[in-house]
Formats: sequence, C-alpha cells, structure tokens
Amino acid sequence: MKKYFSRLRILRLLCLLFTVGIFCICPVKTVHATELDTNLTGTTDSSTTINDAGTSETPDDLAELNIANTVTLTYNDNNGTVAGALRILLTLTAIAILPMIILMMTSFTRCLIVLHFTRGALSTQTAPPNQILIGLALILTFFIMEPTITEIYTEAIVPFENGEIDQQEALETGLKPLREFMYGQTQTKDVRMFMEISRTEWDGELDNIPTSVLIPSFMISELRTAFIIGFVIYIPFIIIDMVVASTLMSMGMMMLPPTTISMPFKILLFVLADGWNLVIVNLVKTF
Repeated sequence: MKKYFSRLRILRLLCLLFTVGIFCICPVKTVHATELDTNLTGTTDSSTTINDAGTSETPDDLAELNIANTVTLTYNDNNGTVAGALRILLTLTAIAILPMIILMMTSFTRCLIVLHFTRGALSTQTAPPNQILIGLALILTFFIMEPTITEIYTEAIVPFENGEIDQQEALETGLKPLREFMYGQTQTKDVRMFMEISRTEWDGELDNIPTSVLIPSFMISELRTAFIIGFVIYIPFIIIDMVVASTLMSMGMMMLPPTTISMPFKILLFVLADGWNLVIVNLVKTF
C-alpha cells in the first residue's frame, strides 16, 4: 500500500515538472487587437483638461464637459417631428378612445338606429345581420365625417408633428371641428337643459358651451332625430300590416299570423321603391 502511494507521488511530481518545462520552452509573444497607429496627434504629456478644477463661475460652466476631446451628437428626428415612442403612445391612446369618440361625437348613432328601424319595419329579424348594419353605419359615418376629419388632420395633427404647436394647443384645435359639427346637429333646448342642470349661464354662443355639456346634448338630439326618422319609415309598412290583417279577418283566417303574409309584400314594396337608396340618401342629407 505504501509502495502505491509513493508511486502516485512520483507521478504527480513528474507531471508538474513536465508542465513547468513546457511554459519555459514556449516563446513569449505580444498580441494586439489592432495595429498601433503612430500618427496620432498630441502628446501624452499634455493634459486634455480645458479649465482647472474650481475655476467654474456659473452653473453652465460647471455643467460643461471639462475635456477637450469631446464629440457632439445632434438628433432632431426629422426636424421637429414626434419621436417614435411618443408616436406609439399617442396612437395607442387614440385607438383606446376611438370607439367612444365614434359613438358619442359622430353621426354613427343616428345611422345605426335608423338602419335598425328599417330592418324592424321590414319584419326581417336577422336580414341584414347586425354585422352588415354596423359596417354600413361605419362607412356612412366616415363619409359624413370626412370634411371634419380632414380639417382635424390639417389644422391640428400636421402642425403638431411639425413642432409648430404644443400638445395642449393641438388638442384644442382638433376638438374645435368636432364641436362645430355637434353644435350644428344639437337642438338649443337640449343645450339649455344640460346648462341648467350644471347651473351654468349660457349666452347662446358655441364657445361658451363646455364639452361636457355639448356631448350629452348632442346625444339626446341624435336619439330624437333617429327615432323621428324611424317613425316615418314605419308608416308605409304599418299600412301594409293593417291591410293584411283586415283581409285575413274578413276571410275568417284569424289564426294565421298577419306578419307571415305581410312580410313578402313589405319586401316587394321595399325593393320596387329602391328602399335602401331612399333611406341612405335621405339619411345622409339630414347632416
């Protein structure tokens, strides 16, 4: 056992000597990542400090970098345009509040309600489906609001991106066309009602109406106008229902639902009169 440990020690000693011999035999080499440039300006003996310590007299002098070898980078991102991160933030914010703006500050509400009244007058429960009506209402809204959207883009968004106006001014300028559109579709009595509720004096001018008062007044006026248009659409179809019901009662067919017979006649009348054209054209002309 002792012979085994002695042999192991001898082997370790030989390995150590062999390793030390290898390091002694190998030549020493100096490796550089790049070749040294001997044409550099300046000397290592001169200092790059511009001002000595304690010589600054103003905060601006103290804030300056106190070395001569400086590099100045100027980044203006296309001469005053909105930075990428800020643009993304504004875009996400606009997407979040866009449904509320469309529902409460555009013609979408009136268009959608009138289209639903039209479908109800025809007694067709799911034709056209809700997706079609909502899509058609959106297209009509964009068509009606195109001048307002163009004015907002020209007067508010473009100057803000060019750095000509600040954020607060851009918001006020962009809201002005929407306020003018809503005020043109809002009845005076609705504005006065909400002004009285808020206990605010009003002299009849648009500029003196708070946005928090103008929006609900506009919504009430839109609902009233949409229901009036829906009532007008219902009148010819009610006449058809009354005629069909009277005919069935005179024939003794009281157990037969009148809507089953009247619906084909309603659809026929609507198609012959080109009803969708009449409804949509006159709906757009109300704005």
